[in-house]
This record gives sequence, C-alpha cells and structure tokens, in this order.
Amino acid sequence: MLPVIKFEPVFKSVLWGGTRIAEFKGLPSQGDHVGESWELSPMEGHESVVADGPFKGKTLPELLREYGREIMGERLLERYGDRFPLLIKFIDSTQDLSIQVHPDDKLAAERHNSLGKTEMWYSVLPTPTAYLYAGFNQEMDADKFRAKVADSTIVDTLTKYYTKPGDLFFLPAGRVHAIGEGNFVLEIQEASDITYRIYDYNRRDAQGNLRQLHVDESVDAINYNDKTQEVKNVTANPGEQALLEDCSYFTTTLVNVDGEYFLPLAKRGSFTVLIATKGNLTVVDSEGRQTTLPQGQTVLVPAEVPAVTLKGTGEVVTVYIK
Repeated sequence: MLPVIKFEPVFKSVLWGGTRIAEFKGLPSQGDHVGESWELSPMEGHESVVADGPFKGKTLPELLREYGREIMGERLLERYGDRFPLLIKFIDSTQDLSIQVHPDDKLAAERHNSLGKTEMWYSVLPTPTAYLYAGFNQEMDADKFRAKVADSTIVDTLTKYYTKPGDLFFLPAGRVHAIGEGNFVLEIQEASDITYRIYDYNRRDAQGNLRQLHVDESVDAINYNDKTQEVKNVTANPGEQALLEDCSYFTTTLVNVDGEYFLPLAKRGSFTVLIATKGNLTVVDSEGRQTTLPQGQTVLVPAEVPAVTLKGTGEVVTVYIK
C-alpha cells in the first residue's frame, strides 16, 4: 500500500505578495513578495515534487503515470485519466488583486483545451481590514458590463465582503471576483490556470505598461445573473468535522483535532488531501506509518488507503471528490 505523500511547496513571487506564507509555514523567508504557495499542482512547468520518502524527487504527474489507480481510485481514474484534477494554494495578498472571471468546463475546453475553473476560498488569517469581491450587487448584462469596465467603475458593481477567519466563499465558474488587500486564504480549485483579467485599477508595471486585460474573452464567460451570495463562516468544535463545500468538483471539510481523530476514507473512492491550517499534527495510516503535518503543510492520501488517524492539536482541511 502506498504511503501518505508529502510535497515541496512551489512559491510564487508577485508584486502584490508578502511574507506571511513562509511565516505561517514556519520556514525561512522566501522573499518579500510571495503571493502564492502552490501546495499540490499538476500544472505543466509547476508540478509538485515529492519532498521525502520512497518517491522523493518524483513529480505528481510521474506518480500518477505509475500509480494512477492506487492514488486516484478506479472511479476518478475513469473520469480524469492520469491527470490530477485539482490545484491547491495558499494566497497572501498585500494589495488588491485584479478583477477577474474564469470560464466553465465547456468554454475552457472549446477555447483552451482545458478544464474550467470553479474554486473556493477558505479564509485563514485575514487582517482586520481585509476584504474581497464576489458577484454583482446590481442587474447586469454584457453591454452594461463593457461600459462599466470602460469607465473604470466595474468595482462599484461588485459585492464587497470584509473577511473573517473561517469565512468560506464558493466561486463557480462565471462569477466575477477579486481578492482584496489583507487576505490570507486557502484556495481549492479545478486544475486550470485560465483566468480572464477584467480590470486592474489602471496599474502599471515597472516599465510603465498596463497589464493585459481580457474583456472580450470574459463577456461570454460571465454569469450575469450571479448576485450577492450568502457568506458561510465555518468552525468545527474540538473532536468534530464540519462541511465546508460540496460540489461536483470537490468536497471539503474542516476537522478540529483535539488529541486524536479517526478519519475513515474507504467509502470515498477518491484520494484525500489534508492541509493543516492550525497546530501541529501527525498522520498515521492504516499500516502505522507516520507523517508529520505541521501548520501550512499539505499531504496527499492515496485512494487505496482505507483510513488515517490524525494525532495532535490543530485544524485540518480535507479535500476529496465524490
């Protein structure tokens, strides 16, 4: 039976990034502008690499080519082949990110031969003034949308939320959104890097150039009926598990571990990803092998592993596909 697998994070330096991801993980500084840590990625050129154990140095795609059935499970192997279907990140925003939208599976396949991008944000450590945008706050259509982008008032048409720890935002493909300044979130998404940038506050880069926008592409990708959503704030009591989000692309839960928590996995028929968002834990598989899971660490539990026990004190987000 395959062991629980730990990967090296892939740090991304961007103008709007900060220093909190490395601090959160208890690692040395990775630079002053790290905006993302790709925790589990099958994306070409940014593939996750196994950190230790018998598969050390292998990439996630290489593992799936050799052990696809054991890791994915029969059902997901038939659905996705040997391509891992999710991309998991931590995001630290010290500035506003661009207003954007993602295409759904149908449009992404037609235009880019890619999956679409439905995603969720779980707020981990927002600053007291952190905010984000998701969905329209008024009636909208394609003509009005173009006009609002042209006169730089598109932000005014979006619903603004001030984020708190534990807030959960679900972002189906087609929902216009943006992470604002001060957020630290865990992002779970389809394994797609297709983003249509709608508006970037007329910012210029070091060479004085405006960033490329994708307004024309976004017009057909937007769900204009997508209005203000109800924000869920999810917590779990010690020794309990709470549902975060349940959709066809992923199911996510929050487990509050207080000493020991047994997590049965056999009926899932899916891999399970474990991401520690608080504390210091150990994962013990059904054969007694132990894997450390400190705050900020992500591990992949193969589908063939029937159960794990989480030991220690802390919180873990679990991810699988129904």
